[in-house]
Amino acid sequence: MKQYGVIAVSSILSAIIAVFIYRVFEEPREILIRDSQPAKYTAYSDDPLNSSRERLFLSSAPTNFTAAAEAVTPAVVNIRTIQGGNFDLWGSNNSLSSSSGSGVIISPDGYIVTNNHVIEEGDDIEVTLNDKREFEAKVIGTDPSTDMALIKIKGNNLPYLIFGNSDSLRVGEWVLAVGSPFDLESTVTAGIVSAKARNIDILEGQDRIESFIQTDAAVNPGNSGGALVNTNGELIGINTAIITRSGRYEGYSFAVPANLVRKVIKDLRDYGVVQRGIMGVYIDEITNRTAKELGLPSVEGVLITRISPGGSAEDAGIEKNDVIISINGVKTRTLPEMQELLGRYRPGNLLQVEYLRKGKPYKVEIILKDKTNGVASISSTEEAILRTLGFELRNLTKEEKKRMQVDGVKVISIYRGSKIERTNMDPGFIITNLDNRRIGSVKELIRELEEASGKVMLEGIYEHYPGSYYYAFPID
Repeated sequence: MKQYGVIAVSSILSAIIAVFIYRVFEEPREILIRDSQPAKYTAYSDDPLNSSRERLFLSSAPTNFTAAAEAVTPAVVNIRTIQGGNFDLWGSNNSLSSSSGSGVIISPDGYIVTNNHVIEEGDDIEVTLNDKREFEAKVIGTDPSTDMALIKIKGNNLPYLIFGNSDSLRVGEWVLAVGSPFDLESTVTAGIVSAKARNIDILEGQDRIESFIQTDAAVNPGNSGGALVNTNGELIGINTAIITRSGRYEGYSFAVPANLVRKVIKDLRDYGVVQRGIMGVYIDEITNRTAKELGLPSVEGVLITRISPGGSAEDAGIEKNDVIISINGVKTRTLPEMQELLGRYRPGNLLQVEYLRKGKPYKVEIILKDKTNGVASISSTEEAILRTLGFELRNLTKEEKKRMQVDGVKVISIYRGSKIERTNMDPGFIITNLDNRRIGSVKELIRELEEASGKVMLEGIYEHYPGSYYYAFPID
């Protein structure tokens, strides 16, 4: 037995000595563990606005500011707008002024995205590239509701940025802001994502969408319209605003998310106007009090406070006090998140909506409509006709047609100082005929207006007043 014990002890000591010698003389080796799942991309096409990168969190590591800066700066431009004044008797212009901002080239043929407030007052727009080349730009379209604008210069094989996936951004992730603060072109600053889906109440209009990416990257006057990029050099936002008491940077800057920017800009390019899908609801934030009253499991979601007659939500059976918690599988924890998400869809798009009613979950499909209660997109030309005349219209709902026994188009608002206002027409007027031709939809009315000349006559009714009413106005 002693012999076996000696052999066992000898074997253990030999093993220990061998391991020690191996650790001393063997070079250390680095073991890399890689995920076997490849990075995923959407299908690339020749259209940069149809191409985006959907990889998640890849930009977080490694953090390489220099590579990202080198890739981005050639595609970020300086924009100078010139506002002309009135000429006096001597031919001089005493009120000529200018302002400047930034922009991002998003296609090799010269499409540039910027903020609406950068170019809205400009009579002439001058664009200076990173390599000092100068171009005159023309406005393709603007969207005050998101403070976005699309302009274009004549060029070929220009440097441009690829849209990244702003949904994949994480709070704490490094980002770079690139622009022309104080006319200092190609300025790069770094910071982290401080918050997402931030509403700071700076935009105007009923259709405004505020769901900003908040960062602490230094942004100053002149940065507006410039690029917010991740460390892969992908465009994940357009720098738009700062919160400041001094008028200069104090640590709070805000950018419009790239996923929303891409949709808005593509609409401006293809239609000249943004095609907004309307759910037909009035919404509000969930508070701790309302969460308790409605029996919600958490203080999250978007509260439905009112339903628009004939809208998409009413058609789908959604009711007042329902709480929307997701759209197409994406959580809608706050009102800005839901607004941003809906802002990416057009009339006619089908959405999978999950909501809570008295604490119980439900799912429903909703087909988005436009302002006219239709599902077809309205072109910029068609919208311009209505805007020039001075009114907003929508199709009658099924309930309204049945209740009033009439087919037609309802006037929902009238612009001050317009041709329509001068006819003394009131909102709520239901147009049934144009020059004795029956009108069944907004599309039909626009088509008739396009073909009309001289003076036209609109005939219709008011729901709570007897008889027919007539309004004439010149179309030219």
